[in-house]
Amino acid sequence: MSAKKINIRELSLDEIKSSLKNLGEQDFRGKQIYEWLWQKDAFSFEDMTNLSISLREKLAQEFFIDHITLKDQQISIDKTIKCAFSVGENKVIEGVLIPTDKRTTACISSQIGCSLACKFCATGKLKLMRNLNAGEIVDQVVYLKEQAASRYNKSLSNIVYMGMGEPLLNYKHMLRSIEIITSEEGLGMSPKRITVSTAGIAKMIKKLGDDEVKFNLALSLHAANDKKRSEIMEINDSNNLETLKEAIQYFYAKTGTRITFEYIIFKDFNDSLEDAQELAVFAKCVPCKINIIEYNPIDDGIFQRTSKDKTDAFANYLENRNLIVHVRRSRGKDIDAACGQLVNKNGAILKEERSMKE
Repeated sequence: MSAKKINIRELSLDEIKSSLKNLGEQDFRGKQIYEWLWQKDAFSFEDMTNLSISLREKLAQEFFIDHITLKDQQISIDKTIKCAFSVGENKVIEGVLIPTDKRTTACISSQIGCSLACKFCATGKLKLMRNLNAGEIVDQVVYLKEQAASRYNKSLSNIVYMGMGEPLLNYKHMLRSIEIITSEEGLGMSPKRITVSTAGIAKMIKKLGDDEVKFNLALSLHAANDKKRSEIMEINDSNNLETLKEAIQYFYAKTGTRITFEYIIFKDFNDSLEDAQELAVFAKCVPCKINIIEYNPIDDGIFQRTSKDKTDAFANYLENRNLIVHVRRSRGKDIDAACGQLVNKNGAILKEERSMKE
């Protein structure tokens, strides 16, 4: 028996096969175990009934299986579901299911808290506590997928890494989770149904290109001049627009995947036609689409939502310059599940638990 058990969900299929060989077992059992872990969502080795009792006992001696658990759930009047999940060390993360007529999307977290402190984001007001492991990320998808089926009789169509945390600062586990979600032995979803959103870490965007990833990339832009962007996003001081432009052009050259620019539109800050002009110029650097996102106020009240007329005028300006534009209307506002609001209410739980540990 090992001195310390290993979390088997941290292992790849090849690593599980190698471990089985060391235990004197045939490696084809690895695929069976992998399917139990990811397709059948096994909570214990006893659940793996097509394995021999002796193998299940060996596995229990060497490994353990971790899972996140549901702590709280809220359902919006627009059917959006926000889930607070308890992870190890009594910490809380949040994931959101967003059902619409055309798609059903799981918005998932990649870290507990966030280190980037963007001024418009509730999560950014919390310190980064740790990265989520791949299993903790995938568990959110599995639960939200089950909710889509059981509550709305819908299949999960899309996954966005736009919840708590910066996915590119949890690069290894983010990629590993997508490998599980897209693998034939895992959840079997197309990578083209997955979007990873980043606040803009240029060297990691280039690494995505070098790794020739198949999923989509979204850049949280929110301003197309450095002065304004640095006011609301500290990351811009070390990853300015010129640096990001070079990185996304590199990513596109390597992958051929169109970039999405996310632009939260704030009243009297970045909602003028001059701001739209700056965005139009920047966006021409690479094939792209632009998501204009309604702002969802958080408790500090620093920013406000702009008017529908200004939002529409902004979008029309971009469309008249042959750019692909979508205006994303907020969903889940009544339960603080909309973009930028995660941990706005459940953050009180998370902060309380953090203070108890300190």
